[in-house]
Amino acid sequence: MASVSPWRVPIAIAVAVVVADQLTKAWAVSSLSDGHTVEVIWTLQFNLTFNNGMAFSQGKGLGPIIAVVASLVIVWLLISLRTQSSRMSAIGMGLLIGGAAGNLFDRLFRGDAWLRGGVVDFIDFQWFPIFNVADIAVNVGAGLLILSSILAGRASRDEAVSPDQSNVQSGLT
Repeated sequence: MASVSPWRVPIAIAVAVVVADQLTKAWAVSSLSDGHTVEVIWTLQFNLTFNNGMAFSQGKGLGPIIAVVASLVIVWLLISLRTQSSRMSAIGMGLLIGGAAGNLFDRLFRGDAWLRGGVVDFIDFQWFPIFNVADIAVNVGAGLLILSSILAGRASRDEAVSPDQSNVQSGLT
C-alpha cells in the first residue's frame, strides 16, 4: 500500500488558505473601498485598511523586510514538511504557509512598487487590531505547531521511562 505524501495535506491546506484569503480580500477591496463599514454582529464589523507593517499593525514601514523574511519562512516550512512528525504539525505548517503566502501576495502585488504593497485587513472587532484570513491562519498554525511540539515532548519523556522502570516505580507505591 502506498504511503501518503507528507506534502499532500499541508499543501492542500495552504492552497485553501490562500484562495480563501485572496477571495475575501478581493471582496473587501471591491465592497469597502468607498470607506463604509459593514456591521456584522455585536462589535464585529468589516472595515477596509491597508497594513504596511506586520500582523496587528506592528512594524509600520518595514514591508520589504517583512516580505523577505516571510519568503524565507515559507521556504523553510516547505523544506521542513519532509520531516514533520504528526498530522497536527502538518496542519499547522499548512496554515502557516498559506497565511504567510496570502499576505506576501499582497506585499508583492498590491502597491505602486515591488514589495511596497499593503496587506488588506478588514476584520475589525473594534477592540483588537484589524486583521484578515491569512492572519488567522498564521496564528492558528503557530498554535498548532506549539501544541504539537509540547505533545511530542511529553511522548518522548514517557518513552524514556522503560517498562522495567515503570514497574519498579509502581511497585514502590
